[in-house]
Amino acid sequence: MTKTILMLVALLVPTPLLSQTVLVVITGIGGEARYAERFHTWAATLMDAATDRYGLPDSNVVYLAADPERDPSRTTARSTRENIQATLSRLAATTPADDLVFIVVIGHGSYRNGISKINLPGPDMTAAEFAVALDAFGDRPIVFANLSSASGEFVKTLSAPNRTIITATKSGMERNQSVFGQFFVAAFVGDEADADNDERLSVLEAFNYARSEVSRAYDKDQKLLSEHAVLDDNGDGTGSAEPGPDAEDGPLAATFLLTGATRTTIAGASSDDPQLARLYADKVGLEQAIAELRRRKASLEKDDYEDQLEELLVDLALTNRAIRSREGS
Repeated sequence: MTKTILMLVALLVPTPLLSQTVLVVITGIGGEARYAERFHTWAATLMDAATDRYGLPDSNVVYLAADPERDPSRTTARSTRENIQATLSRLAATTPADDLVFIVVIGHGSYRNGISKINLPGPDMTAAEFAVALDAFGDRPIVFANLSSASGEFVKTLSAPNRTIITATKSGMERNQSVFGQFFVAAFVGDEADADNDERLSVLEAFNYARSEVSRAYDKDQKLLSEHAVLDDNGDGTGSAEPGPDAEDGPLAATFLLTGATRTTIAGASSDDPQLARLYADKVGLEQAIAELRRRKASLEKDDYEDQLEELLVDLALTNRAIRSREGS
């Protein structure tokens, strides 16, 4: 491995017991009772998965609900624009720099006169207002998933380096109620979305699973597909319908996880086995180095890029083999 890549990997290997996820779930007004119930169900399902399946402590889950009385023990505050802004401001000031802030917005969206909004109790909140709130986090890692209808314009407004932006629609003109959120949440509940079977679920895997299931659902109902989810994580303000670890969009999302454990202790790397924990740290560091290299692909000569990528992939394969050997011993 070249000296440059060795330095990159060393920088990207995370420090044990520091990096976690902070989950912020926001539900907007449902209008009709059936939508209010649906939005709360999606929110509750995601929060349950976060704490029960992925180990987030309750203190790392923030729930801003349109109707706090529906789940008072878990609701942090009502999802007014002022409360959302105050919550994000507080998190920007208090969340450790290495922690992933994972924001999920569930509800009805609107797009009129070039302005995208999420419908909230009281004044609605625009994409531009969310952008101001996110700017307070600087270059810290953020996932922002807007699962509402007419959400596509949020991509170009919120896009920035070290952010993964997901919208349930590709534009503000796709205004029918979206089902993408149902399947995006479902991805975190079972094992089907874990495409590489590594016992971890990346944001990229969750997105691709949900997008596939939306298409399947429309086909089953013999309906024309009227929602097209997109993901942007290269900061260019343009979402991709088919992101991937080797595509323009997707490499960063492939490294973002919903986890309460550190990135060095997930997937079986317990503190009882320091060598295994070290191997998992190396694995995650290599995966992040590969993602960073892929993001820089356009700025590198073809041969240089391929040489660096080959060396990283070989090291990753050897590390995976060492993990399997250690776990089988």
